[in-house]
Amino acid sequence: MSATPEGSLFDDALMGDPHGVYAKLREAGPVHRTTTPDGATVWLVTRHQDVRPALADPRLSLNKANAHSTGQYQSSMPPELDAHLLNMDPPDHARLRRLVSKAFTPRRIEALRDRVQALTDDLLDELPADQPVDLMESLANPLPMGVICELLGIPLGARHDFRTWTNTLLSPAPDAALDSRAAMKEMHRFLVDTIAAKRTQPTDDLLSAMIEARDANDSLTEPELLAMAFLILFAGYDNAVNLIGNAVLALLTHPEQMAAVRHGAVPVRAVVEETLRWNTPFTLAVRRFALEDLTIGGVSIPAGARVWLSLVSANRDGEQFQNPDAFDSTRTPAHLGFGHGIHYCLGAPLARIEGEVALTSLLGRFPGLRLAVPVDKLEWWPSFHKRGLRALPVTW
Repeated sequence: MSATPEGSLFDDALMGDPHGVYAKLREAGPVHRTTTPDGATVWLVTRHQDVRPALADPRLSLNKANAHSTGQYQSSMPPELDAHLLNMDPPDHARLRRLVSKAFTPRRIEALRDRVQALTDDLLDELPADQPVDLMESLANPLPMGVICELLGIPLGARHDFRTWTNTLLSPAPDAALDSRAAMKEMHRFLVDTIAAKRTQPTDDLLSAMIEARDANDSLTEPELLAMAFLILFAGYDNAVNLIGNAVLALLTHPEQMAAVRHGAVPVRAVVEETLRWNTPFTLAVRRFALEDLTIGGVSIPAGARVWLSLVSANRDGEQFQNPDAFDSTRTPAHLGFGHGIHYCLGAPLARIEGEVALTSLLGRFPGLRLAVPVDKLEWWPSFHKRGLRALPVTW
């Protein structure tokens, strides 16, 4: 079986209605050969029964040195930011993951809950009582940013550009590679300066510990130090931003489930897990490259091909989930929102806690919480890689 390209599937229709478009793609076939906005050929995998094993398949490499296809979309970084976990296979992947995973164990992250709560309380204290507010700007964006920057030891005054950089890196525009390179150059300059400052005056944070591992133990190279700092900063907060926004929106549009949470019939953790399935914040797994000729879903994929695994599609697959388009916080969690296998999201425990604390605090403080605009007036970020709101106006 083969998949024949018919133009690019990555268009305005997919950005505007990813769940509807992916439903049609799943029905049409398990794998679709298509192109990215800049013309690179990719194989798009849509069904849960194929996506889950592919996420852990060692024949699919994250190292772009194994690519035979052309195109730069979302796959090219300057070498100084390239040596991180999402570009590595074993054994280098295992070495680096061991180095940073100590800071992201469930026990260590749970110890941050009080700090996450304090940051949330501070942000909610600043909300006006007599006018609508944008929860993305007031809570969903600054909370994960504040947490990850504290974890890394990034000074408060240096955080304002990160959101702009992240949105640029995830842009779907055909010429996004040029803007992305400019953003990455700025991030690289910032990280070089920050690491130099921490070498002079180390503090009790993850970045200082990574610098010590580099300088004292020689556990990672200087490019790996820079690239890992970039990855933790970039990936460590954007998923949580959209998880919070998507979870709040899910409850606002499902008042019966919001009432169940308020009355204690449904735990907040269940809302977070169902949001990760129903409205997956990070919609495509990191691109992979076939190390050999292989078959997925009966479709032949040649060695060197670029493969994209759709998490958002797999999480709405009716062959895996009963009534998949319904938001149901009582279902047993079984999603791929954080991936699967050795590349399972390192920051998953932190994102979960941030989501739980944000939702619990919002519902506790604002019993009249509701949307300030009709739901069809909400705008989503134009991206094939993430599902997140531009703004979430609410009142109470």
